[in-house]
Amino acid sequence: MRTRQIVLHAAAEVFDECGYGAASISKIMQRAGVTQGGMYFHFKSKLGIAEAIMASQQDFIELPLGEDGLQRLIDITTHITHELQHNVLFRASVRLAVEQEDFGRHDATAYQEWADQFRTQLVAARRRGELLDEVDEDEFANLLVAAYTGTQIFSTMVSRRADLPERISTLWRYLLRAIATPQARETLRLPDSGA
Repeated sequence: MRTRQIVLHAAAEVFDECGYGAASISKIMQRAGVTQGGMYFHFKSKLGIAEAIMASQQDFIELPLGEDGLQRLIDITTHITHELQHNVLFRASVRLAVEQEDFGRHDATAYQEWADQFRTQLVAARRRGELLDEVDEDEFANLLVAAYTGTQIFSTMVSRRADLPERISTLWRYLLRAIATPQARETLRLPDSGA
């Protein structure tokens, strides 16, 4: 099991640096310091490694605790931001999910899992009276996944994610006006923009 984890971590570093297309089994083996036999005992191909990393996206992080609702939703997205900056396994899994069509996959599971996480918080926010009447929890959960994904991709291209906290804080400043009651907005803590 230890060799498998070493290979996964090394592969995550290579996928994060190079993307799926430019990554190779030899680069991954070299980074992991394992033999070809050790590599192929756990994974039959580069695609198998990529799929294992992509499928484990939510396993690579531990979500922050707290009472369900809008504040926890904000805290989760803030935590994801930190993980994208510092956790190579999570970062690689996100990059592979974005690039998956490059290796013949079209799997929305990772995106749907985040939409489900976000929806849980929005349903709780509705029960707590934090959402405006016109907000649809399903629709907004999907919109938030799309907005967050686009924001992190843009931040990656512009600053290698250095400005991601600031961009997510800005995203929430605008989104909360559209979904949260005035009373809820008075109590919610936005993420530190890092600025």
